[in-house]
Amino acid sequence: MKATLFIIENDKDHAEAKALIEKLMGSDDVAHRARMVAQARLIEGYQRARWPRRTTTLPDLLTYLMDQHGLSRALVPLLGTASRVSEALNVKRELSMSMVRNLRERFQISADLLISSKRSRGLAA
Repeated sequence: MKATLFIIENDKDHAEAKALIEKLMGSDDVAHRARMVAQARLIEGYQRARWPRRTTTLPDLLTYLMDQHGLSRALVPLLGTASRVSEALNVKRELSMSMVRNLRERFQISADLLISSKRSRGLAA
């Protein structure tokens, strides 16, 4: 096996790098393991640049949760009133702790997803 690493600049390089990882994965050779780790780091760097993670806004999160649970305006019992739901979905109101608690219990999600001040304002973290 060649002792080179793939510098990843496009999707073809990415596929070749992943294939190399597959080949090296079963090896017990220390040099192959080190090469695999180095190639994995190059893959990770490419993936982070190519497909960066972005923080969702609170309205996007709430809309997603409603969609995934087949709900329309079912947030009213959780947030208080229809106007409060509208304010939360339009980033005019931050969630109170009781609202966060209700949403967390209903959707079984971390409160951290709901209380980030940057998220509630619609900004990336």
